[in-house]
Amino acid sequence: MKGRKSELGKFAGGLYTTSVEAFIPNTGRGIQGATSHCLGQNFAKMFEINFENEKGEKSMFWQNSWAYSTRTIGVMAMVHGDNKGLVLPPKVSALQVIVIPVPYKDADTQGIFDACAATVVTLSDAGIRAEADLRENYSPGWKYLNWKMKGVPLRIEKGPRDLANNQVRAVRRDNGEKTDISRVFLVEQVNGMLDKIQQNLFDVAKQKRDACIEVVKTWDEFVKALGQKETDLSSLV
Repeated sequence: MKGRKSELGKFAGGLYTTSVEAFIPNTGRGIQGATSHCLGQNFAKMFEINFENEKGEKSMFWQNSWAYSTRTIGVMAMVHGDNKGLVLPPKVSALQVIVIPVPYKDADTQGIFDACAATVVTLSDAGIRAEADLRENYSPGWKYLNWKMKGVPLRIEKGPRDLANNQVRAVRRDNGEKTDISRVFLVEQVNGMLDKIQQNLFDVAKQKRDACIEVVKTWDEFVKALGQKETDLSSLV
């Protein structure tokens, strides 16, 4: 939620401060994410910072200051995460897709591993940030939980049946939905799934925020709403 800081809350010495506040559903509280300060000419006057304008006259600077805080990383974890770990939006996730081989007993393990590596190449060539977890000392189930905890948006599994059918199984981190995808349409469908994950995370977060906005008109209503610990303080008007 964007807005303008009060005179007491603005940057000291500046003209005004605008801010973007994030909302944490589990605590019902807002947290500052980014600010922009119009400093005016106050600091230019204080430190005698001048420049020569197009008329050859001395003028004082108008200054601005912007800040996008790293605390927004923590906000992202709190807003989208669940009891299983992180849930990262695809657009900011360093790794968008993790490919995991699922070899059964007597399966063509090397063929599955090669297919996983080829899947990564196909996705990477299309600009999708993908890697394969080919570690042999961990079971597929362990890898599922490990990458789920790290919040990778999409998991792709490749087993003997997938190898035989020239397909993969994709599992979304945000809702656990599973989809079998033909290798022929791999890039197109993976891109589509990443877009859906991004939109769904936004929609769910916005829905939770909107459900906690309450309009109050008296101090008693304000105190009551604040005591419920479900209302964003910055949204009380």
